[in-house]
Amino acid sequence: MTPPQERETVTALIDEATAAGARLERACGVLGLSARTVQRWRSGDGVQADRRPARVYVPPHKLSEAERAKVLAVANSPEFGHLPPCQIVPRLADRGEYLASESTFHRILKAENQLAHRRAERPGQPRGKPRALCATAPNQVYCWDITYLPAAIRGQFFYLYLFLDLFSRKVVGWQVYGEESSALAGELLRDVCRREGVAPGQVVLHSDNGGPMKGSTMLATLQSLGVAASFSRPAVSNDNPYAEAVFKTLKYRPDHPVRPFDDLAAARRWAEGLVRWYNHEHRHGAIRFVTPAERHAGQDADLLKRRRAVYEAARARHPQRWTGGLRNWRPIPAVHLNPERSAAPAKTQSEVHATPPKAA
Repeated sequence: MTPPQERETVTALIDEATAAGARLERACGVLGLSARTVQRWRSGDGVQADRRPARVYVPPHKLSEAERAKVLAVANSPEFGHLPPCQIVPRLADRGEYLASESTFHRILKAENQLAHRRAERPGQPRGKPRALCATAPNQVYCWDITYLPAAIRGQFFYLYLFLDLFSRKVVGWQVYGEESSALAGELLRDVCRREGVAPGQVVLHSDNGGPMKGSTMLATLQSLGVAASFSRPAVSNDNPYAEAVFKTLKYRPDHPVRPFDDLAAARRWAEGLVRWYNHEHRHGAIRFVTPAERHAGQDADLLKRRRAVYEAARARHPQRWTGGLRNWRPIPAVHLNPERSAAPAKTQSEVHATPPKAA
């Protein structure tokens, strides 16, 4: 609010400037005002008038200082000091007491810088989306997870460990164990890296936040192998979609057993046949309907080229049957994991290793 004396000074300066030939809008702009404001000051009751309320409104039902002190004393008492207002107010009501509403408790605690986590355990931490990854060739980005396989004894399960290559969708490593263990996962990862000839600094391994994924033995194995770790946000399965998708593909096969597995050997036999079918027989829709093994071996480009030649020959024989273009049989050049929504491209595997990620 501009004081009356200051408004008088401002209008006098503007009048002097306009009398010297300046335009009202330019003179007002120099002082950071609009011409309409000066015109309003000059109209009505003159520059002394200001129709805005000058008083500070105090609600008639505002709590007194004694009442505010009582609210703070209750909120910080040994009985209620670990509870939020939404728990304090109902408990007081059960005793026949009412001090203030939940929102008033919140306002008073906020004014005293006490509106924070009030329980003994660690408060929830903000979690950002995992960094975007991009695979342009096999053995650049792996995804892995563990799924449950029912056992004959109710309440017991076998556990299918599965490592998937992001670029080719090939299952590069799997095993069925009777327990979840970071040590077993580390052994399986060592076997995968040995068979695939993975060099240190070549692969990024993405997983969720389960115990075997973030166990000390698994993290030590990653460090010794030179494999970079990438983790999903807690309780966000969409951050690891490829591992979730392959489990659904495997479990929805017609030959998936209806009854639980009798023993560990039976579960391993089933998983072995299923992985063989998935890698060498299944035409994967996301990679132009070639098998993951063909794409992993680099055979998909020639295969898709021959398919395109078949389509071109068919169109040449009967051009009247082709009203549109040919089906897209070009290889998928890159596969993205958790891409950014912006136009900026995701980091490739080589770019990720060029700037080592922070420790999880």
